[in-house]
Amino acid sequence: MRYLIFLFLLNFSLFAADTYSNNAFAINGEVKYKNLKNFDYVNPNAQKGGHIKEYAIGTFDSFYDFLLKGTSAQGLHLIYDTLMVRSYDEPSSQYGLVAKQIQRAKDNTFVIFHLNENARFHDGKEITAFDVEFSFNTLARGENPSMARYYADIKEAIVVDKYTIRFNFKDSNNRELALILGDLPILPKHYYEGIDFHSNSLRIPLGSGPYKLESFDAGRSVTYKRVENYWAKDHPTRIGHFNFDRITFEYYKDDSVALEAFKAGKYDYRQEMSAKNWALGYEGKALKEGEIIKQEILHSLSSGMQGFVFNLRKDFFKDIKTREALGLAFDFEWSNKNLFYNQYSRTKSFFDNSEFASVGVPLGEELKLLESFKNNLPPKLFTQSFELPTTTGNGSNRENLKKAQNLLKEAGYTMKNGKLYNPNNQPFVFELLLVSPAMQRVAVPFAKNLQSLGIEMKIRLVDVSQYINRLRTFDYDMIVAVFPQSLSPGNEQRFFWGSSAAKAEGSYNYAGIENPVVDSLIEKVINAKNYQELLITTRALDRVLLWNYYVIPHFHTKTFRVAFWNFLEHPKITPIYNVGFETWWVNEEKLLKLQEKYPSFRR
Repeated sequence: MRYLIFLFLLNFSLFAADTYSNNAFAINGEVKYKNLKNFDYVNPNAQKGGHIKEYAIGTFDSFYDFLLKGTSAQGLHLIYDTLMVRSYDEPSSQYGLVAKQIQRAKDNTFVIFHLNENARFHDGKEITAFDVEFSFNTLARGENPSMARYYADIKEAIVVDKYTIRFNFKDSNNRELALILGDLPILPKHYYEGIDFHSNSLRIPLGSGPYKLESFDAGRSVTYKRVENYWAKDHPTRIGHFNFDRITFEYYKDDSVALEAFKAGKYDYRQEMSAKNWALGYEGKALKEGEIIKQEILHSLSSGMQGFVFNLRKDFFKDIKTREALGLAFDFEWSNKNLFYNQYSRTKSFFDNSEFASVGVPLGEELKLLESFKNNLPPKLFTQSFELPTTTGNGSNRENLKKAQNLLKEAGYTMKNGKLYNPNNQPFVFELLLVSPAMQRVAVPFAKNLQSLGIEMKIRLVDVSQYINRLRTFDYDMIVAVFPQSLSPGNEQRFFWGSSAAKAEGSYNYAGIENPVVDSLIEKVINAKNYQELLITTRALDRVLLWNYYVIPHFHTKTFRVAFWNFLEHPKITPIYNVGFETWWVNEEKLLKLQEKYPSFRR
């Protein structure tokens, strides 16, 4: 009886509460598609069919990407549907999928998802609120600390009825929580409940998405098959998507081998990350004859941050002057000219290529905010624009190295017989841990410049599995890391830079940052009441991160560099926030011609 009374009261509160109710929402402004029939960047009449191959580096030993241990297979997102779907041509908007309607409290204390009664898992069973509850508890309350922090402000999931679930929030100021929950992948409770994911890491997964896992060769390849009776194949958010009958990911030991395999027709599509490869690596008959297409697609994504990351858990890197000094030894201009064929721009912000990037000196509301932390911030932050060192690119970095020497002297270092020693008379020797052979080209000249300062940087290249394990346990001195940013910065900042993540194995706080000012600004970003406040607080966070020299910034490009065999086609309109590969399709006529010429295309 008490349970029935609770349900009655809960349902009464549901509909009596002051809420917004719709099948789509945006946390900044309004949604683009008021009556969605299909997204503008798809071809609604795209041809279905074909077996395409992509590539991955390393190996895999798990079909669960939410575990702390193990390396998950590529493409698992194809198996699972989410409550809502994001569009690739607008920021921070979602449209209902498994959830046909979303009901958000105006005071942001809860959100309610009303599920589509037609939603089905691949085994034909209904998707219910109990599955959503199970999915949330498995992901948010599981072993992965990063996920736990991501969902930290969500108090609980409550099943209202078979097709209705409510999430109560701990913090009503966190505007992003509904968006985060909209991205929740749905796991079938009847299939996974009671399963030890670790001991069953290669159990065939079950989902409700457009593809299911068809076959795999452990550690070497995995193939997904399009679900013919996919429950959402005619759903507005799915029209024009998922056109390939089969998708196979082939694994290669390194990218150089993978590139050669691509040119031989062993797989069909790659997004190129190497400037050298893009400039020189695609030469050959197939490119000249138009069988391989190189294309640069302009995007509007925040570049985020890539750079050499100091591990502040190591004594050598605790001093801010030391970190600034080492940054002066990286000659971007020389690298861009001699290694990258001038394809890159220097990354000058943790939110570069977006309006969240800080510029100049802090003014107005941002200045007011930062002044409240003035005693715990570098004085130069208030009087100078943050600038990275520059050179002419001719190989002479003398002026910057001289500045570096002075900073190291101020930090207590002394030079003896060409080697630098700290106040404890320990030589300055550290290791740069790499997983990509391509990054050695960047590291070697950096190491040479450090050597002129008396610093020895050892470069160690390891395989993917070892690299992942060492990252999880923070077992490194310095790494190269990427910190991608969303179109609406929020909860992810906690596990990038938050103090609580610094000691949590498996987090993305690779630098080991434990800074109360950073912690406070992160919470202000998360709890921003409107878009203008989000801009101010994010720029302030960016400025504090930059002036603490936690990272030696690298570089970025404002285009997606993609190469593909010509039987692949894509819509005329490309989305500005994603490559949109899931909207591409196979031209059968062109494929037949390639099959006649190349045995590798006969699948």
